[in-house]
Amino acid sequence: MSAAFELCSRAVEELAAHNPDLAVELGVASEPGAWGDYSPAGVAGQRAIAARLLDEARALTTADDDERVALRVLADEMEAELRFIDSGGPGRDLNSIACAWQGLRDVFELLPTDTTAEWEAIIRRLDTMATPLDGYIDTLITGEPVARRQLVEAIRQGRAAQGPASSLRNLAEAHATALPDETDQQRRLTVAIDTACAAYGAATDRIEAELLPAGREADAVGTEQYLAAARRWLGTTIDLDDTYAWGWSEVERLWSRLEQACARVDADATVGEVMALLANEPDRAAPDQRAFLDVMLERQLQALEQLDGDAFDVPEPIRRIEVKAAPPGGALAPYYTGPSEDFERPGRVWYPMEGRDTFPLYDEVSTAYHEGFPGHHLQVGWQAAMGDRVSRFHRMWVWYPGSGEGWALYAEHLMGELGYHEKVDYEIGMLAAQLMRACRVVIDIGLHTERTIPDDAMFAPGQAWTFELAEQMLREVAFNAPAMATSEVVRYLGWPGQAITYKLGEKAILDLRAEWERNGRGDLKAFHARVLDAGAVGLDLLAELVRT
Repeated sequence: MSAAFELCSRAVEELAAHNPDLAVELGVASEPGAWGDYSPAGVAGQRAIAARLLDEARALTTADDDERVALRVLADEMEAELRFIDSGGPGRDLNSIACAWQGLRDVFELLPTDTTAEWEAIIRRLDTMATPLDGYIDTLITGEPVARRQLVEAIRQGRAAQGPASSLRNLAEAHATALPDETDQQRRLTVAIDTACAAYGAATDRIEAELLPAGREADAVGTEQYLAAARRWLGTTIDLDDTYAWGWSEVERLWSRLEQACARVDADATVGEVMALLANEPDRAAPDQRAFLDVMLERQLQALEQLDGDAFDVPEPIRRIEVKAAPPGGALAPYYTGPSEDFERPGRVWYPMEGRDTFPLYDEVSTAYHEGFPGHHLQVGWQAAMGDRVSRFHRMWVWYPGSGEGWALYAEHLMGELGYHEKVDYEIGMLAAQLMRACRVVIDIGLHTERTIPDDAMFAPGQAWTFELAEQMLREVAFNAPAMATSEVVRYLGWPGQAITYKLGEKAILDLRAEWERNGRGDLKAFHARVLDAGAVGLDLLAELVRT
């Protein structure tokens, strides 16, 4: 193994040892039952590792193209990590969907559960859950005040993790199913679950007592912090004025297309009336939760079988995928978790089912392609299956939402091109999903940088952005249900710069595809292979690798 690839492999081992929870999420082996250190000392330790790895990556020189890419990917990631830590990021890293507050709970959904030894590791984690939770809150206390809205949502989620419907309590039934004869272990597991739920309760008490009183009323983070966050998620620097204007043009373009598609269902009805019909007509819905999950899985498996060898060459290890109900108590958006490094744990699509008693399909087919195949599952799994062609760090540790979410949104668009939205219902659902992502661009930039809506906009012209106005746009323009609209806006406000990555990433990939075709560089499958070979890197590096 070359010095560059050896450094990248060692980086995975060191980072996994320091943060075994993230290692579990990424499918990398780590110490069983161990927690990462979320305390200020742990953050300092993470910074020291990142700084040293960056120095080592910069010190190595090579004439080999693959090795240069490996070192560039490692250096870019460590630079981004250092910028995040040095700007105080860990001290304000509390949001409704993607931070340690959810991750420490959700890690149990990804742990292996086949043997007594694996359950002993789970019990160890449950018994010691107070340690990472306390360390995490200690770090938040050292940082700048978190927005009050995020703290209130964290308290809601914490009470859910503490209470009788906590997803942690599902572990007891899972153990009884996996190892019915291990009654002593079942007893200790039950006690450990109570301990972990109580730890979440105590941590929630600390948020209420120590963080909430100092929580800031303002949601906006301001231009400087927003640009830094957007760079972290995109791997490129954006012009806010140009991006905001482009976002509004996309809203209007997609609204026009949605109007045309809805007219094919009922030419005399408004867009809202057609959307209500699709959402509420029983014949257009799955009858129950199980049937819904089965349909979502069937769509992806069918697409994988039919497109393998045509639009993509699907690696054998990722031909398996699962669709599951998400743990209760979290945000309302579906999400994906990738396969483990050895592919023993498959990629999984998770659908929140809390509070749902109807299962319309019109807007879920494109979501299945986004979260599963050929979206996140193909991209993440492709990267994991690349073996020695790229460094282990590149395969297992790198994720930029700009190219990652951009590819998944491109997958929704592509599946329409390839005829997989065969019903007008599904085309409407895809357009509504695309429209929502365009709304995210203008809402996220507008709220965080406190902009005014353009005077010629199709929605609320000339008004200043507020939380309530953003909810209204998602309900009336993107047709989100009220609870979903609220959950979405809370998400944007706690995760600045991430919501814009979908449309900006898709735009970058479509622009690269148009350039590829203009230059006659190959067919669509060859373009897809080049993008997927690059992995979920920053958009600047993605463009370099595709053009090479």
